[in-house]
Order: sequence, then C-alpha cells, then structure tokens
Amino acid sequence: MTPRLGLRENLAQFSLLVGVNALVGGMIGQERTILPLLAEEEFGLTAFTATLTFIAAFGIVKAATNYFAGTLSDRHGRKPVLIAGWVIGVPVPLMLIWAPTWGWVIAANVLLGINQGLAWSTTVIMKIDLAGPDRRGLAMGLNEAAGYGAVAATALATGYIAEQWGLRPEPFFLGLAYAGLGLGISVLFVRETRSHVEVEAAVHTASHADFRENLTGREIFSLTSFREPALSAASQAGLVNNLNDGLAWGLFPIFFAAADLPVSQIGILAAIYPAVWGVGQLYTGGLSDRIGRKPLIAIGMLVQAVAIAWMAAVSGFELWAGGAAVLGAGTAMVYPTLLATIGDVAHPTWRARSVGIYRLWRDAGFAVGALLAGVLADLVSIEAAIYAVAGLTAASGILVMVRMYETHPPVDIANRVSP
Repeated sequence: MTPRLGLRENLAQFSLLVGVNALVGGMIGQERTILPLLAEEEFGLTAFTATLTFIAAFGIVKAATNYFAGTLSDRHGRKPVLIAGWVIGVPVPLMLIWAPTWGWVIAANVLLGINQGLAWSTTVIMKIDLAGPDRRGLAMGLNEAAGYGAVAATALATGYIAEQWGLRPEPFFLGLAYAGLGLGISVLFVRETRSHVEVEAAVHTASHADFRENLTGREIFSLTSFREPALSAASQAGLVNNLNDGLAWGLFPIFFAAADLPVSQIGILAAIYPAVWGVGQLYTGGLSDRIGRKPLIAIGMLVQAVAIAWMAAVSGFELWAGGAAVLGAGTAMVYPTLLATIGDVAHPTWRARSVGIYRLWRDAGFAVGALLAGVLADLVSIEAAIYAVAGLTAASGILVMVRMYETHPPVDIANRVSP
C-alpha cells in the first residue's frame, strides 16, 4: 500500500511521535531547575563559567549529534536512530543521582546531548515525513509544543519535589520513568517513515539547479549554513535563539536565587518560559502556514530581545514571571517556524540532512550562550551578560528581516542562491 502524506492520514503514528517527543523534552526538564542550584549547593562551584560547563558540554555534543542524526536517518532509517537515542539516554538520570563530582554531571550531559540530538532530531524528521508540505508548520508546532511543554512541566515538578525532599535523588526519578517509557514505545510502536519521503520526492519539482535531488554532504552543508538565504538566515536565528535559552537555563536560576527566592518559586519561573513557549507553538506553527514564516521569525526574535532585557532591568517574582512569559511567547513564534522553513526549502531527499545541519547550528547556541554568559557574568555581572544576549537576539531578528525571503506558500527560489 502506497503511503499517504498528511496529518489526518497519519494521525495515529503522528500522535504517537508527539508523545515520544514529550518524553524527550522531559529528559531536559529534569535539569532545568535543579542543576544550576546543585552546582553551588552540593559541588561548591561559585564561578559562573564553571557552573555553566554542563550546558556547554550538552550544547556541543547535541549540535554535533544533530548533524549525524540527519545523515544516519537517511542511510539507516529513522526508527533505528530514535531507538539508539533512547538507549544512550537511559543512564543519564542515574549518573545525576549518583554523581560524586561535577565531572560526572558533565559526562551525564554529554550523554544527554547525544540522546537529544538523536531522539529529538529524528522525531522532527519523522513528523516532516508524515505531514507533507501543506501542514508542515502545524506539524512542527505540535512537535515542539509537546517537547517544551514537557520541559516546563518537569521543571515545575522537580522544583516542588526538591523543595520537599531535596535536590537529589528524588527529582531525577522522573527522568528514569521518561527514559524507560521512551525506549519501550519507540521499540514496540513507532514505525519507519522513509517510504513517505519517496512519495513526496516523486512529485517534488526543484526550481533551481542547486536544489536537485542528488547533492553531496558538503553541498548541503554549504547551502544550509551560508549560501541559501532562507536556510542560512534560519540557521543563524536558531543559533541565537538557543544562545538565549542557554542563558535562561544556566544563569536565570542563579540570578533568582541571589534575590533569595525559594526553590519552589525558582521552579515556577523556570517553568513559565518553556510552558508559554510550548503551548504557544500549538498556535504559531499553524499560523505560519497561513501568514508565512518570515514575519513570525523576525518579530519573535525582537520580542525575545525585549523580554531578556526586561529580566535584567526589573526585580521581583511577579515582574520576572511576566518577562518569562513574554520570552516564551517570542520563542514560540520562532521555534517551529524555523524548522518549517527548512522543510519548505530543502529537497525531500536531502531534507533530513539539512534539518540536521540547521539543528547543529541551532544547538551550538547552547554552548556559545553558556560560555558567553558565564564569562561576562564572571568578569562584569549577571546583568551585563543578560543585556549582551538581548542585544545579540535583536541583531539576529534584524538579519532575518534583511536576508530571509518568504518560503510559504512556496515561491520560485531560482537565483536565490548566492554565487
């Protein structure tokens, strides 16, 4: 039977993959509230740069794994890569529970980066395979909403658990449950989606010679990273987006703790941002199918910039909660729309590799953000680090306005590639 493209036609499998990605997101959520506090209270780390090494390690490894995830899924299939990601993720919560030194925490985050790079990348690719071109934005909105909704829920839950029972081991029991469920569902129920790519490729017409079916890995990397305006603009915006997420993950809990907020309130603030981000994508993904990708990406980056600067300028739980909500709204405008842009432009036969390259650049932002924020916070202040990231985020939005063209509805991309 020939596979059919579309969300309705593949509803059962698509819904299953949404659930799997929620479990992938929960693996990150177990750390969002706890690890920055654990660094100081149990491991005695006081330098911000040292504290944020776990995010840098996570970001570098996840970025590299994203690249290989696209190539491996084209070569060996999506499902084996997804299962491999879960196998590698199983030890992570155990290492965080038993870690005798901060080096163990960094090692756990190396494994977490591989888990996220393989599992999250593959669920994105599989949903793009199933959805087809017409509802790609909605598909990405649902995928990212599930993932970051789980990040938020788990960050909130671990904050309350830590308030009642301490920073270890109880908050990481959630991660153990997520890893077991994710591996079991992926092995038993997820089906391969590469046959859907063949169906879409059969009716896909490239409008530029450089977008032919058979490209080398080097050509795909060059197009996605530098030469093709929409792909390269999306790649830099993704990097800056996760740069500011690295700031929010690593420095905001310390920033709030310095203001004597209790762990439960820090957990709420750590959850508001990804919660609004996650829920908002249920709307913004589909909205990009109706009004186009570029407006949401450009405006979303500028909204994020304002929200980040606001966090440094104000003080108090209520004002910070408002800033976190606005930051989440801006991120919701950007996140699924960038993925949909890659899906719009890349040829179906090398789309998985282009998604992997985009996600390489995007998740390199975790490492860049952690190092930049840590160094500035150590040398100047946390507020200076926050303002610097706000400025970079605004510059990224302006670059999108200048360089990116609208990719949905599809346009003739002839002559779009720079010489």
